[in-house]
Amino acid sequence: MSTIASNCVTLVDWAKRIDPDGKIAKVVELLNQTNEILLDMPFLEGNLPTGHRTTIRTGLPTAAWRLLNNGVQPSKSTTAQIDEACGMLEAFSEVDKDLVDLNGNAAGFRLSEAQAFIEAMNQSMATTLFYGDTTVNPERFLGFQPRFSAISGATNGQNVLSGGGSGSDNSSIWLVVWGQNTVHGIFPKGSKAGLVHEDLGIETVEVTAGIAGSRMRAYRDHWQWKCGLAVKDWRYVVRIPNIDVSDLIAGSGTQNAQQLIKLMSRAIDRIPATGMGRPVFYMNRTLFSMLRIQALDKSQNALGIEAALDQFGNPTGGKLSFMGIPIRKVDQLLNTEATVS
Repeated sequence: MSTIASNCVTLVDWAKRIDPDGKIAKVVELLNQTNEILLDMPFLEGNLPTGHRTTIRTGLPTAAWRLLNNGVQPSKSTTAQIDEACGMLEAFSEVDKDLVDLNGNAAGFRLSEAQAFIEAMNQSMATTLFYGDTTVNPERFLGFQPRFSAISGATNGQNVLSGGGSGSDNSSIWLVVWGQNTVHGIFPKGSKAGLVHEDLGIETVEVTAGIAGSRMRAYRDHWQWKCGLAVKDWRYVVRIPNIDVSDLIAGSGTQNAQQLIKLMSRAIDRIPATGMGRPVFYMNRTLFSMLRIQALDKSQNALGIEAALDQFGNPTGGKLSFMGIPIRKVDQLLNTEATVS
C-alpha cells in the first residue's frame, strides 16, 4: 500500500471544505493570529541587491577654545557602515487538478487554500521580526531580540529595561519608533515590496506518493516575501524584558500592571525624539489584557481606551494607548522567554 505525502491535499481534505449544498465552505480560521506589527511596519527599498547598507556617525570632530596667536589641531568625524540582510520567505501549493475541479468551483477552493498560506507566512514573518537570529538560522533576517539581548556590558543596554522577573516564563514589551531614519522594514533593491503571489496555473508535477517518478496535472501557486529589518538608530527601540507572566496574572511581588506602566514611561524617556517617527508599543495578548484592566481604573489617565466599532457596528474591544502612544497586540511574542541580564 502506498502512502500519500502529508503535504498533498487529499480527497478527505477536499470533503472537509465542502458544505452539504456542494459549495465551498467558509473555513473558521482557528489558527489565525493577531500580529498588528505587520500593519504598522513601513517598508523601504534597500540600496543593495540583498538588503540595505546604512552609514552611521560613530564619532564627532574635536572643537577647541583658542587663544590669540595660538592654533588648534584639525580633526574629523568618523562613520561606519552596517549591512542589513533580507531573507526570502517562500511557499508552494500543488493540488491535483481533478480534485480541485470536483465540484466545479476551482477558484473558490484555491482561494480557501491561499488564505491559509498567507496566514502562515504572516505568522512566520512576525516571529522572525522579533526572534530571528542569523547565527542560528542564517537563511532568515536578524530580528529585534538578538539585537537587544543583554543589559550588562551591551552598548544598547540602556534601552533594555528589566521588568524584574526571573525563570523562563517571561515576556517582553517593545517600543519601536518607525521612521525612515530610525527603524523600518526593507526589501532588496529592484525587487517588489510585500507578499508576492504567482498563479502558475496547471502544470505537470512529480508525485512523491505512490510510484516514484509518477506525474500528475496540478494547480500550482507560489508565494514569496523578500523582507528584512533595518535598525538604523538603535536608540529608537526599547525592550522591556523579564516580565514574569505568572506573577503578573497573580499580581504577586512587583509584577503588576502598575509596574508595567512605570516601565513603559521610562521606555518613552529613552527615546531621543519621538517626533522622528511613529512610536508604537507591542506586547502579547496576555500583557495587553492586564493593561486594559488597569486602564479601567479611572484614578489614572495615562492609559486610555478608545471605543471602536467594526464595519458592522459591533464593538471591537477598543483601542488601547499609553500617553497617546498606541499599544498593539502581537500573538507571536512569547510567554516563555529566558531571563535577560
